[in-house]
Amino acid sequence: MDWQVLTRELSLYLESQVRVGLFGSGVGLSLVLGFGVAYACYYLSSIAKKPQLVSSNERFCRFLEEYCPVVTETYYPTIWCWEGRVQTLLRPFITSRPQVQYRNELIRTADGGQISLDWFDNNDSLYYPDASTRPTVLLLPGLTGTSKESYILHMIHQSETLGYRCVVFNNRGIAGEELLTPRTYCAANTEDLEAVIHHIHNLHPSAPFMAAGVSMGGHRQMLEKLFDMDLVMKARTVREFDKQFTSVMFGYRTIDDYYEDASPCRKLKSVGIPVLCLNSVDDVFSPGHAIPVETAKQNANVALVLTSCGGHIGFLEGIWPRKCTYMDRVFKQFVQAVFEHGNKIFSM
Repeated sequence: MDWQVLTRELSLYLESQVRVGLFGSGVGLSLVLGFGVAYACYYLSSIAKKPQLVSSNERFCRFLEEYCPVVTETYYPTIWCWEGRVQTLLRPFITSRPQVQYRNELIRTADGGQISLDWFDNNDSLYYPDASTRPTVLLLPGLTGTSKESYILHMIHQSETLGYRCVVFNNRGIAGEELLTPRTYCAANTEDLEAVIHHIHNLHPSAPFMAAGVSMGGHRQMLEKLFDMDLVMKARTVREFDKQFTSVMFGYRTIDDYYEDASPCRKLKSVGIPVLCLNSVDDVFSPGHAIPVETAKQNANVALVLTSCGGHIGFLEGIWPRKCTYMDRVFKQFVQAVFEHGNKIFSM
């Protein structure tokens, strides 16, 4: 976008909307025009930027540029709320909540627990009427998130337009189901996820399958058997909670041991399939200095898309960002690219 054209159009718009008589003199109009032009120049020069695409694999980069072009386009965050903390706080309240009709399924785990899966079968799919071969997207909500989160609903809406089936993996004990064992979940343990993947694959062995995750409950009576829940509930930070609860539940000697094991820095080198990661450098929970860029470059299967703005699961865009976000567009294009042109990416 040409910022000179935009500022000229903004000036003409303001002149047509604001009258000198409103301020009593021409000074007020000049101030408004001056501020508007200055803000537009600042926004276009310092805020709206193309994301940084990080990958050591040139073929992966070319694949993304061709089939997921949004990762190379300038991201224009909402002009009045581009700052990371504001985007993070506003997103849950300002974005719409598409209507989604789920089919719930409870599956049992090897330790006697249960996991709640919410299916969007998309039986009206025009592109994939055969359910046995309908592409399936496993959606993984963030910390404490469930299938009711607005960003999950938008991802399902995007998938619906493409004809895909979705299933949301709700971590133990947070979607309203009974907690049968004194165990919830943590960022370093993938046993439940592995069980869910095997379950889905057994149900639809002929259907293309991929997963998309975002960011990373009560049942007190069951948990009191192993934990001092009064002490746990006094936690004032995530670290205090993890120290008193999560790290103890999964047998870590210290909280630092848990965080080290959960860090993606330890796992990126072993990623064996193509993975696209979207992160804003102004993310309040995963800031730019904590993003393992150099580690990602060591694995040809990993590509990072780093935006200058967006906050944590924000990525709001447009004057009134009620509907599609930049994250939604990245998700839709990449999922479609993998399902419809996967032979090119998996032959890398």
